Amino acid sequence: MITPEQHAEIRRLYFGEHWKVGTIVTHLGVHPDTVRAAVALDTRVVRRGAYRRSILDPYLPFIRDTLAQYPRLRATRLYAMLRPRGYAGSANQLRRVVRGLRPHVTVALYRRLVVLPAEEAQVDWGAFGSIRIGHGTRALSGFVMVLSYSRALFAHFTLDQTLESFLRGHVEAFAAFTGSARTLVYDNLKSAVLERQGTAIRFHPRLLDLAGHYHFSVRPCTPARGNQKGKVERQIRYLRDAFFAARTFRDVDDLNTQFQHWRDDIAHQRPHPEQRDQTVAQVLAQEQARLLPLPAHPFETDVLRPVVSGKLAYVRFDRNSYSIPHTHVRRPLTLLASATTVRIVEGADAIARHTRSYDSGITIEDPAHLEGLLTATQQANASSTRDRLRLAVPITATLFARLAARGDALRPHLIQLHALLDDYGPAELATAVALALTRDALGAGSIAHILETRRRHRGQAPPVPMILPDRPGVRDLTITPHTLESYDALSRPDPDDDPHRSSAPPRPRGYRERPRRSDRARHARPVEPDHPARYPGAR
Repeated sequence: MITPEQHAEIRRLYFGEHWKVGTIVTHLGVHPDTVRAAVALDTRVVRRGAYRRSILDPYLPFIRDTLAQYPRLRATRLYAMLRPRGYAGSANQLRRVVRGLRPHVTVALYRRLVVLPAEEAQVDWGAFGSIRIGHGTRALSGFVMVLSYSRALFAHFTLDQTLESFLRGHVEAFAAFTGSARTLVYDNLKSAVLERQGTAIRFHPRLLDLAGHYHFSVRPCTPARGNQKGKVERQIRYLRDAFFAARTFRDVDDLNTQFQHWRDDIAHQRPHPEQRDQTVAQVLAQEQARLLPLPAHPFETDVLRPVVSGKLAYVRFDRNSYSIPHTHVRRPLTLLASATTVRIVEGADAIARHTRSYDSGITIEDPAHLEGLLTATQQANASSTRDRLRLAVPITATLFARLAARGDALRPHLIQLHALLDDYGPAELATAVALALTRDALGAGSIAHILETRRRHRGQAPPVPMILPDRPGVRDLTITPHTLESYDALSRPDPDDDPHRSSAPPRPRGYRERPRRSDRARHARPVEPDHPARYPGAR
């Protein structure tokens, strides 16, 4: 940095005394670039007043026309455009010329926008990194809506930026504000603007349906004009720095719950940026009275998608597979997915309902669907046994994975665990498998020992297995139990045993009572044991 006096002295010595740059550097003790910068505006003026030709002279009209059309075009891009046109000079020489030929760009001026209460709300997405869920990674996004007048903030964290999550964010924001603003301002994202050519804009039809349901108008920003939605941009930065930074959470639901407490206790209790004597919550209370009232029913935001299963009784959705009844394989179905539930319907009948999973590459099954498939195919093999164990006791999947990694044969463990499931139930078996995994005591024998030890501590009787033959059809028999009142009749006294009462029917004429066996034995003729004719084997 040189002083104005030094700047004037350099220009006097260069243009007035015609000193060379090196002489000026030696005399004044400054850097050569400083001298060149001081005389940069008149570098084309030579000492003798004659114009020195440059290799760029033939290309000056092209450079001026290009800069007039693209004032902010960089010199490196101009250099790449001039090379195919025959320019053999250096890029530095081009930069010096472009610096003098570039037209002056006016600085954009902005004015403060003042909105009326309940007049405007600004909407945008915010990126908050990614989180690990099960076997996959999901991008964490935040739907943000800000009321322009009160600066009231709403955010809802999701694992995607789909159209359904975009619409769901609107519905929950309107419910949180207890009303809707009259105009919503958007960036040119695909969920809002499908196509734009100048002032001709084609909005997304689902967004227009939402606007018609809540009676607000849609207004997109001008491209590359982020200042038109600066309030929501500022709130996203405030949310990222003041709330999300260094915060720990279990899952997305826990993160949304923490945001609600932070918004009510901190964000809405800060002073209003313009009305410093009031908080954001106080200004919001004034604005809520002017918001558009909510309709009687919220807007439907579920995913609606036609699906068809292949050979297997599963449909694919959002990286995972969901089971359906085997009777609906290869038939056109409809999938309805909310934030927590996945439903598969055929016409007006719901045939499957599952809890939505945000994991990746897993299979969500209904035990009733699997049992129906096994009954129809009669394929109770090792795979079906493992599926039954996995559905009843999910932690057995970890046990089988560790047994397979150790190189053990899985079939003996499957058979024994299947029997333990019938004897002890899924809850007790799950507890025993968890203890076995903790102790690294892998194997069905160790699990059986844990179950037996827990049974003895509780003082329960040992389970009695029911062993049925393997004859076909026996295990599928349905036995109807008879009434147990017949056993109670055995404990009642028999009236025939009363010596004072005889209820025996009268005997017919000529009836002769047969002597009892004990009487016949008593009156029988004794037999000599050593008689050879009657006992041939006797000696």
